[in-house]
Amino acid sequence: MYSAKINGEPTTFGTSGMLYRSNKVMYDRLTNSLWNQLSSEPVIGPLWDSGIKLDFFPVMLTTWEEWLELHPDTTVLDRDTGVYAPSFYVPEDNPEAIYFSYFNDPATMFPVPDRDDGLTTKDIVLGVQLNGAAKAYASGALRIHRIINDVVGGEDIVVVGSATSEGARAYYRGGRTFQLVTGDDVAVTLRLPSKLVAADGVEWQVTEEYLVNTADESEKLARIPTHMSFWFGWFQFHPDTELFKGS
Repeated sequence: MYSAKINGEPTTFGTSGMLYRSNKVMYDRLTNSLWNQLSSEPVIGPLWDSGIKLDFFPVMLTTWEEWLELHPDTTVLDRDTGVYAPSFYVPEDNPEAIYFSYFNDPATMFPVPDRDDGLTTKDIVLGVQLNGAAKAYASGALRIHRIINDVVGGEDIVVVGSATSEGARAYYRGGRTFQLVTGDDVAVTLRLPSKLVAADGVEWQVTEEYLVNTADESEKLARIPTHMSFWFGWFQFHPDTELFKGS
């Protein structure tokens, strides 16, 4: 998810119909430049080589059930869009979904030049990029480990994940080491953690934007914008990436 502002001026974006290394190429309606959607940089047109990058916002790939529990007052895009009938928009695990066969096919629709067999082609990864360094965390590993204290690009980070979905977030951890807070409700403990506990015993609230110290709410650790991507897509644009697969 990116800001739709270019040099502070709002615009809208569309799909060009073109792909680069099997990755969407979009265009902006302000300058008609073409943009790489994974790097947020213009690649052809008036803005090429301008050094501009779109501001990048955190998002999360999760289930409706898990999201609604975290945000009971959330709004949702109606399937009655006026473009297609509501019945057209079926869940992605439904064989009638447009991309069902693609998601379940180990091959890509078009050739991609660079491959890495650290994971299968379409394994889902959480991608983190900091200070020129990149690291990918396999979704399957996140479901098992749930919490990973790590260092990327010289920054201390913590990655938290759900055991029941691909929901995951990354935060700065400021030198602290975190672990899960265990509870009696198994269903709750399997979902995306709502609290973490630091090595000093202090609990931290997990929110969309921050980790918040429950003993001193003025102390916050910011969330890091990340990508959820197919492994082959992430590797195309981050060939030097590290890969966390777990033990």
